[in-house]
Amino acid sequence: MSDKRDYYEVLGVERSASAEDVRKAYKREALKHHPDRNPGDASAEANFKIVNEAYQVLSDDEKRRIYDQFGHAGLEGGGFGGDASDVFSHMQDLFAEMFAGGGFGGGRRRGRQQRGADLRVQVTLTLREAAFGVKREVTVHAPVRCDDCGGTGAKAGTKPESCTQCRGTGQVSNARGFVMFTTPCQRCGGQGVVIKQPCKTCSGHGAVEKARNVIVAFPAGIDSGQRLRVPGQGMPGPGSAPAGDLYVEIDVQEDARFERDGVDLVTRVHVSFVDAAMGAEVLVPSLGEPGDGLNVHHATVPMNIPPGTQSGAVFTIKGQGIPRLDGRGRGSLVAVVQIDVPQRLSERAKAILQELDAELRSDVAVSARAASGK
Repeated sequence: MSDKRDYYEVLGVERSASAEDVRKAYKREALKHHPDRNPGDASAEANFKIVNEAYQVLSDDEKRRIYDQFGHAGLEGGGFGGDASDVFSHMQDLFAEMFAGGGFGGGRRRGRQQRGADLRVQVTLTLREAAFGVKREVTVHAPVRCDDCGGTGAKAGTKPESCTQCRGTGQVSNARGFVMFTTPCQRCGGQGVVIKQPCKTCSGHGAVEKARNVIVAFPAGIDSGQRLRVPGQGMPGPGSAPAGDLYVEIDVQEDARFERDGVDLVTRVHVSFVDAAMGAEVLVPSLGEPGDGLNVHHATVPMNIPPGTQSGAVFTIKGQGIPRLDGRGRGSLVAVVQIDVPQRLSERAKAILQELDAELRSDVAVSARAASGK
């Protein structure tokens, strides 16, 4: 019995998976284990090879039928295992989907028209920007279609030529006994075309890396861990195919004045002993309003605290928190009272406090006797 892993398990698909499901799974697993992403990792290289081996079988109807019926034993001795050249030919097909392979306007195996790959960037916002929303220019570094060759990869005035070995199909077939084997064309790398005079600007790739700015509108109420999708701002598609999407991942900076709890903001309010004992109107730090000017970092809202307020007391100011993403109002501003006790006292202040302490103790005693009815 073969000790090889089940090919469906390798790609993480069910045995009933469609050809498209198999292709998507292969793309995911191949990128995950690709040696360029895992330099020096022998296990990743081994996994990369078995992933490609599994794809060679499950992407071919005849091989898959034999495998489903007889397992690995049915493929042994028939040249189904594939070699290193087959592995990297499959990877060229994978990268053709992401970078349009031999040129953005060049031929693609089987003539598929698939949109460009998606891109991801991370953007950091201040708490206020996340709360009230902001438009920001986001710089994206990614390959774009080469202007000099129009994305073909061929020198200006020339064009890619149809591969004579595979006749432009990107595949070659060989009969072994009664079974026909189809593999990517080695001459053109499965692209169906060859470039005899590469474009000097892009070295025949059809793309060059450039930085471009994309204006992104961040909605009010967005939070860390969320992401925005900007349609059509990803990698350009091959030929006339549409571009992929840009995904913007959000990171919101911490603000020393607040702790965010969903749509609520929690802040500490420093209150003197006298104000806490007698009651007072205090100013609570706030985010302010969307149209506030330069002094927004000093924005406050008034709040009344009753006499006898204790340290740790919590007060809620509705409508002063984070706007809800659905536009249905704002959360609350939660103020936690912290009574400030002076660390140094003058002799006069000490005497006054001692006199006050005696007075307060007397008041407490009177209140206690009144409560007991004596």
